[in-house]
Amino acid sequence: MFQTPEYVRFWLGLIILTYLVLGLLFRSRRPWIPVWCIMAFSSFMTTAFGLVSFDEISSVIDMDVILFLIGMFSLVGLAESSGLLNVIAVAFISLFRRTIALLYGSSILFGLLAAFTVNDTVALIGPPIAYTISRVAKIDPKMMFLLLTFSLTIGSVMTPIGNPQNVLIAVESGIEAPFIKFIAKLSLPSLMNLLLTTYILIKKYRIKDDKLNIGFIAHEALKNRRDAILAGSGILLTVIALIVNDLLQMYGGPHITYRGVIPFIIAAATYLLTSNPRRTLSSVDWGTIVFFITMFITMEGVWRSGILQPILNIIMPSKTSGFEAVISITAISILLSQLLSNVPFVKLFINYMKDLGYTGLDQESWIALAMSSTIAGNLTLLGAASNIIVLETLESKMKTTITFIEFVKIGSIITLVNCITYLLFLTI
Repeated sequence: MFQTPEYVRFWLGLIILTYLVLGLLFRSRRPWIPVWCIMAFSSFMTTAFGLVSFDEISSVIDMDVILFLIGMFSLVGLAESSGLLNVIAVAFISLFRRTIALLYGSSILFGLLAAFTVNDTVALIGPPIAYTISRVAKIDPKMMFLLLTFSLTIGSVMTPIGNPQNVLIAVESGIEAPFIKFIAKLSLPSLMNLLLTTYILIKKYRIKDDKLNIGFIAHEALKNRRDAILAGSGILLTVIALIVNDLLQMYGGPHITYRGVIPFIIAAATYLLTSNPRRTLSSVDWGTIVFFITMFITMEGVWRSGILQPILNIIMPSKTSGFEAVISITAISILLSQLLSNVPFVKLFINYMKDLGYTGLDQESWIALAMSSTIAGNLTLLGAASNIIVLETLESKMKTTITFIEFVKIGSIITLVNCITYLLFLTI
């Protein structure tokens, strides 16, 4: 069988990587081009160039991650269509009587929703909630949209189901009991960062602590009680199942190795019982699913090309541990996530760390990767897919936007504060 020369693979990888970076930059000016569309074409280039053969495609796609996302999107989509999420939002807003307290509470709400329902999902449903809060509090909607993007990024750090890159790390790293380990290490600094981020935005936008006049009634937001019960029960059961599964693994009991099937099977049990099964399945963000399938293909090809290894070898030439590992992984993650977006970067870097000898026993290093690759999304709009999802919603449905420069000006401060907080907890 013909073997492509190494130098040819290098240039093919450079072409694909250049296309991806330019495509994402171009897309920031042309938001009607879906991110998954750009990634899908890169997977075509990868197979056409021969970096991944047609016969290898099924083996490079991680179905555990794909099933996880389908299951979670189904359950959360049902929660949204039934009105359950609106009930939660309205009931939550009604708890507050002052503007500042509402903003701090909103950040915690967005963060916790992202931690347990995937940040990309909150990016889809969050803008209307953020806009409602801005009207109630009579503040600049841009401030609330920024609070939403920063909060869902920070909140998603604390669990392995909070965002796609954490799912990848939890599934592929071999960490024992990742759900418990993530929460134990990352929940407290994440909650602190949610409060610090809100404080920075309040000072930046000079928000006054006015009295709120709220006229919402929570139960009026409910559209379908049965579907709401199914969705709430499904999400709760998924979280409990993941925790119990982690405990069983920790203590040597029988457990499910491929955790992605847990939310998928639970979601499968709800389809027949919902009022509109077709609508429930259509609520799955299939663009994100296509993004992941094609991302697995593309990143495998880029990795085989060898183009990134020289960069990684300079910054992190060998396996390290402790403070040095955490700092190196954080620096690489924040830098390269801006070029590739955090999910594709993590997929590539997992391969690199495994090649260096990292295993499931190196929990501190994997958790550092989850933290830093996620927080990288707070630096620029291109750092995380969730940022682009929020931006697309603002431009297509709310006829407003946040510019790249606007985001970076405040995002650079937020990211610095976030990193310092997390590093203090992870290294001291």
